[in-house]
Amino acid sequence: MARDAETAVGRPNRLAILLSMAMFVLVVDTSLMNVSISAVVRDLDTTASRVQSAIALEALVSAAFILIGGKVGDLIGRKRAYVLGLLGYAVGALAMTVSHSLAPIVVCWALIGGIGASLLLPAMQSLIHGNFEGRAQTKVYAMVGAAAAIAAAVGPLLGGFITTFLSWRVGFALEAVIIAVVLSGIGLIQNVEYTGPRQIDLVGAVLSVVGMGGVVLGILVWQEGGDRVFALIGLGLVALAGLAYWLVRRKRANRPALLDPALFDSGLFRAGITGQLLQQITLGGIMIALPIYLQMVLEYNALQAGLSLAPLSLTMFAVALLAGRRAGKRRPAVIIRTGFLLLSLGTAALIPLVPLAGFGWQLLIPLAVAGAGLGLLVSQLNNYTLSPVEEERVSEAAAVNSAGGSFGLSFGLAFAGAIMLATLSLSFTTLADRSTVLDPGEKQEVAHALEQNAEVMTNEHLDTLLEGRSPEVHDEIIRINTEARPVALQTALIIPLLAALLGLLNALRMTRLPDPRPSSGDSNLLG
Repeated sequence: MARDAETAVGRPNRLAILLSMAMFVLVVDTSLMNVSISAVVRDLDTTASRVQSAIALEALVSAAFILIGGKVGDLIGRKRAYVLGLLGYAVGALAMTVSHSLAPIVVCWALIGGIGASLLLPAMQSLIHGNFEGRAQTKVYAMVGAAAAIAAAVGPLLGGFITTFLSWRVGFALEAVIIAVVLSGIGLIQNVEYTGPRQIDLVGAVLSVVGMGGVVLGILVWQEGGDRVFALIGLGLVALAGLAYWLVRRKRANRPALLDPALFDSGLFRAGITGQLLQQITLGGIMIALPIYLQMVLEYNALQAGLSLAPLSLTMFAVALLAGRRAGKRRPAVIIRTGFLLLSLGTAALIPLVPLAGFGWQLLIPLAVAGAGLGLLVSQLNNYTLSPVEEERVSEAAAVNSAGGSFGLSFGLAFAGAIMLATLSLSFTTLADRSTVLDPGEKQEVAHALEQNAEVMTNEHLDTLLEGRSPEVHDEIIRINTEARPVALQTALIIPLLAALLGLLNALRMTRLPDPRPSSGDSNLLG
């Protein structure tokens, strides 16, 4: 596409910086929420499980609607979809700044913000394609990918510092300010017109939402102790199977579909999407279990939790940059295999350390190993996945790639969280039944309380709830809580470990496939 001199020279740097700022906000948003769990729980007078459900719901909504978001951008204009996506994030950030209960946060941050992400990611991909070309396009994709890695690296530290010395609300207010700056430069963006079919595949859209949404929603309902869990998960699985059948049927009839199933004809694309999904399940599981461990078991504040997670995030950032520069010297599949191997080893090492670690930096070595693995994966997986896709279909393929990543993240967050609370309830009840201090009535009271709401809580919080109890009963329940929490968190970490091991098996399959063709730089870290 020809561009005049002003377009080629006058605005690219400013536009690239603004696009990078948009990606930074998108990634740092969840990091800030994760590291501030205990402060949010205290200030909103809610529970950790409800806050983590809101975190998982935001990722779920993003995953469920991202395929539709890409199509909406095609129909209303990619620039307009980009603006609406940013506004969705702004609504969520402002809600976090002013809300004094969880309900508006669920609606504005999780639901509206999640829909904003589903519009923003595909639109950003298409706008970079349409506003840059050649080396400039490669540079912008690299800058946006670096912004995502930087946000992942500094998010826990920045969020912890702001939450500890100011307030978590200040962090989200700063997000809204950054979004306002990005929107102030919207005139620099040229819209990219969509020239394909404009019919809407309503059936495919509904099946995609019900499919991905049903599975994770079922897990969230299970986590909260609700009913009809298996019905929701079953509905989701049936809808996903129906979506696959529907897309193939539309393709054979030569009718427009939500996405082209021929994308999955490529073994490279299938293996890459699988790797992306498993990487994000692993990351989601780790990032829900460890912040809760640090804040609810070690009773760290947000800054201490962020510093304890720094080996994971900073190592991921450093290794991603290093691997990106030297990627041409190794087969991508070999780098991905090494990444999943390190991620598996680091996660496995965390499990026996959880009950032994008296402070967060005792987890330094396994976190650094896992972070190195994630850095290798971040440097390669997106480019590997999108490289076999033709130029005109990269935007559609990127939406699928982002959907796989968002779904994996929400699934990891929800499933690891649900397993953690279920194990906590079982461990607490078992230890209470074995107690020689608690009488039968007190044991029944413990069982009933856990039936209503299993919750990871600090011993300090438990102290408050146990006021008025005899010293013997007080000390016994504190002992049970102290023993039950590490078991629950160890069990939760099995979920990311299994995902990492499955990723390693998938990577071994990748090494048997031919290397992807060199890409033009249009498939960097946007998943």
